[in-house]
Amino acid sequence: MLPAETMGIGGNSTLTPIRPYVVILTGGIASGKTAVSSRFERLGVPVIDTDIIAREVVQAGRPALTAIVDQFGKEVLDEKGELDRGRMRDLIFSDPVSKKKLENILHPAIGQEVRLRLDAIQGGYCILVVPLLAESGRYAGSDRVLVVDVDARTQLQRLVARDKISIELATAMLKAQASRQQRLDLANDVIENTGNLEALDREVASLHEKYGRLAGRNQAERQPSDPESR
Repeated sequence: MLPAETMGIGGNSTLTPIRPYVVILTGGIASGKTAVSSRFERLGVPVIDTDIIAREVVQAGRPALTAIVDQFGKEVLDEKGELDRGRMRDLIFSDPVSKKKLENILHPAIGQEVRLRLDAIQGGYCILVVPLLAESGRYAGSDRVLVVDVDARTQLQRLVARDKISIELATAMLKAQASRQQRLDLANDVIENTGNLEALDREVASLHEKYGRLAGRNQAERQPSDPESR
């Protein structure tokens, strides 16, 4: 395991290595990442979801929301003073400069929270959900990458149904992400999420056993040697 600073989450050279074996779970939009991560969670595996953290760090009163308002103005807030996600998405979708400004605010805040949660996990392995791994290149020091894969047609159908948006908008959103092949190129393991829930249960259970073994081996190798055995 590499130190936290090599995982793209900030820090300095005095940080101790992260203790759990870290499996990054990634996949395209509407591929079924939550269906997979929730199954690991039901098996007792700690799950850290950067999408959830991204929503938490922009809650009212949080420094990241203040920074967003300073950068983009109060028009990105709704009537309750909370971030209007739809308006923010529309603002950055076709504007790379605004998108980069938002990322510069969110990534450090998300990274800090990820590091705190990883530091709180003692041993074993955890799932770190990073939807935009292929696009961002962050968290490169993880132990393993699990990609949730789905064919483009199914992905499009799920996105339209889930978000209740037009096919045109859904297609544009998919094109804005990394390609299916780019994600697969990062994978150590792949789950093909076709919608068969029984098959998904079996695949997650199999990977749970595998990751448990890998974590145990990894942590055994990192134990300091016994001076009396030399």
